[in-house]
Amino acid sequence: MSENAITEKNLTIPQVKKLLESLGEENLDRFQRRTLDYASKFSRVDAKAAEKLMKKLVKRFSLEEEEVVQIVNCMPKSIEELRVFLAGGRKIIETSKLEAMINLLDEHRKLK
Repeated sequence: MSENAITEKNLTIPQVKKLLESLGEENLDRFQRRTLDYASKFSRVDAKAAEKLMKKLVKRFSLEEEEVVQIVNCMPKSIEELRVFLAGGRKIIETSKLEAMINLLDEHRKLK
C-alpha cells in the first residue's frame, strides 16, 4: 500500500472558490482557472457562510453531507426545489422541517 494516503472531502462551490483564490490566479493552470471562473459565477454565498450553513443543516436536520453540499450549492428557494435534493433518500421529511430549512437558507442568502 502506498505511503501517500488520498482523502476525499466534499466541498461546496464557495469553498472551491476560496481554495483556488488562496492559491493565486497566476499559479493556476487552465483547468483551475476555468473552475475558478465557474465557482465565481455560481457561488450563492461566501465560503464562511457556506461552512456555517452546512454545519447547521447537518446538526439540526440530520442530513447527509452529500445532500447538504448540493443544497448549499443551489440554495433552493422553495420546498419543491428543496425536495429535489432530498428525494434520493429513503426518509420522509416533514413539511415543517422543510420550511425551517428554507428559512435557514433565506437567512444566509440575505447575508451575501
